[in-house]
Amino acid sequence: MKYGIALIGLVVVLLLAWLASSDKKKIKYRPILIMIVLQIVFGLLLLKTSIGEYLVRGFANGFAKLLGYANQGTDFVFGGLVNEGIHSFFFHVLMPIVFMSVIIGILQHYKILPFIIKYIGLALSKVNGLGKLESYNAVASAILGQNEVFISFKKQIGLLPKNRLYTLCASAMSTVSMSIVGSYMTMLKPEYVVTALVLNLFGGFIIASIINPYKVEPEEDLLEVQQEEKQTFFEMLGEYILDGFKVVVIVGVMLVGFIALIAMINGIFSGIFGISFQGILGYVLAPVAFLMGVPWSEAVQAGSIMATKIVANEFVAMLDFVKIQGDFSERTNAIVSVFLISFANFGSIGTIVGAVKGLHEKQGNVVAGFGLKLLYGAALVSFLSAIIVSIVF
Repeated sequence: MKYGIALIGLVVVLLLAWLASSDKKKIKYRPILIMIVLQIVFGLLLLKTSIGEYLVRGFANGFAKLLGYANQGTDFVFGGLVNEGIHSFFFHVLMPIVFMSVIIGILQHYKILPFIIKYIGLALSKVNGLGKLESYNAVASAILGQNEVFISFKKQIGLLPKNRLYTLCASAMSTVSMSIVGSYMTMLKPEYVVTALVLNLFGGFIIASIINPYKVEPEEDLLEVQQEEKQTFFEMLGEYILDGFKVVVIVGVMLVGFIALIAMINGIFSGIFGISFQGILGYVLAPVAFLMGVPWSEAVQAGSIMATKIVANEFVAMLDFVKIQGDFSERTNAIVSVFLISFANFGSIGTIVGAVKGLHEKQGNVVAGFGLKLLYGAALVSFLSAIIVSIVF
């Protein structure tokens, strides 16, 4: 029964994408079906096989060691501010982002990441029916981040038509930056984090191919990755350390603002209606959670977490989820965890618009024009990934 509901949910998500399609006649169904099958295969591999368990354990152990090194730096500078044995979200979840940014900077500096991103992207372009730039962008977004990825091909931004620009922005919003994956793993199980990274990659292609179908002509299928200015190793190191700290501060202050605002709104709603704002959102999204495969008895709580992620951001939702995940079955934990791992929220619209506008004013205005449709597509990617987990779990 539960698998039947998940299959119905899959049809509903694809139908919602189809209803929003800009040109239904141009939709290429064969690549979409292939990518859905690949999602199911990778979901089974990562969650249900010993090979997947081995891969995830290796990935998680690697990040655990990196987080341990990061905490040594944090403890040296801020150790006296945290009582021994007390976990601080800012110091133990956010501050490691600085060190992860350093690692990415080193891999960039020695041209390791560009090589990986380019050739994985080229391989994906053979499967997804999209252009080389779209495939490169999806992989690069998952590693560099939704803002930094646009810098890497900034020469092409001004030449892109609206439809291709939408796909690039939707991919960026549907993924997460590798620099904060370690932070997610301090709150969610590593196997769900890794699974979400893979499923979202294909999910972004699937939803964009339905909502925004187009054909890239061979003469337009160019990929010109911007080479970074030549820097010394220590110049690069300083730049990435500061960039990482900027992310920490931005995420930190966003959390302060969002959590305080949600607490105030919850208080107002509880005082007037006898139910919190998040509680109301839970009832609104409960049918969606049910179609994702969450049992109805858990759907309202799951819906509340999902709504918090879309309205605020994934960190706020994860903090709430950690408090109540013991009330859920393991299958529900897997479904909700995978749903949470993306940048699909209202704040990301402004972030992406700002990133593109900083590079090309006119194209930034174009992105602002389809901002809500961008969030709609990215949210469908999160729903799709969660449903795939529901099918294979």
